[in-house]
Amino acid sequence: MGENASFWEGLIYAHPTCTTWKQEAEGSIYHLASILFVVGFMGGSGFFGLLYVFSLLGLGFLCSSVWAWLDVCAADIFSWNFILFAICFVQFIYVTYQVRSVSFDREFQELYSSLFQPLGISLTVYRKIVLCCDAEVVSLEKEHCYAMQGKTPIDKLSLLVSGRIRVTVDGEFLHYIFPLQFLDSPEWDSLRPTEEGIFQVTLTAETDCRYVAWRRKKLYLLFAKHRFISRLFSVLIGSDIAEKLYALNDRVQVGKGFRYDIRLPNFYHVSLPETPSVQPSHHLQRGSPRHKPPGVTNSFSAQSWREDSATAAPQGHGGKSKAEEQKGGAE
Repeated sequence: MGENASFWEGLIYAHPTCTTWKQEAEGSIYHLASILFVVGFMGGSGFFGLLYVFSLLGLGFLCSSVWAWLDVCAADIFSWNFILFAICFVQFIYVTYQVRSVSFDREFQELYSSLFQPLGISLTVYRKIVLCCDAEVVSLEKEHCYAMQGKTPIDKLSLLVSGRIRVTVDGEFLHYIFPLQFLDSPEWDSLRPTEEGIFQVTLTAETDCRYVAWRRKKLYLLFAKHRFISRLFSVLIGSDIAEKLYALNDRVQVGKGFRYDIRLPNFYHVSLPETPSVQPSHHLQRGSPRHKPPGVTNSFSAQSWREDSATAAPQGHGGKSKAEEQKGGAE
């Protein structure tokens, strides 16, 4: 214990204390170096933040080296500051090379600014995603099909960059796909990595389109190497599927203000206080952006809807509904 105390005492009190202080201030180069250090340590993260930090710190160490050479005339102070300046300069060149190497075409740059940058994805991570699709944007001409119902295999995941895609099933319109939306997110999510399948819908280009496509096996290899990218695509695909479901839900309607509730797949959410146990099939209508022909049912059949409604209606004695019993009692 005494040896430790003597060590600290020697460390603190061994050097002579300053009896007199210099009255004059140091030169302007020293103060400039201090200002550069303060401003330099305020830099942020990322490539451009590193460029900011290393550039200002390098200039600060350079000014300190000049101050040590001209004013202090101390070789050791000059040497250390110059070594630190050289390290900052090398780091600045290295980061600059990295920024230059992570450059993309205009469409990929716009895709990064619109979709990935708001999520805080760095350029290095985005570069891995772009290289997985071979940095290629595929063109699809108007009225050409991206996928055909019952024929096209599910072997890739595509993201629409520009244009508009029409989704149909058995010739009936379902919804549109707009830029920054996946073309085949439901198909991707419905299969496991080892499973294979084919499209149950037809995707046709309404206009000239351009999209980015990742091959299924290659993308799964990327997910296995980088779990962060796997979680990122899981979030993006889940959000895209939710948007498609809500787009379908907005189109599914029944007559007189009735609206389909997405939480109840077999029932219709009814805003009226009382509804008949059996509703005519002509009240069911299929929504369409251009025309809503009466008498056309949705993919949920009118017969199954009648059965669900009859089951949901309260039953009285002898299989009669409550409304029929009240009517008989009134008579």
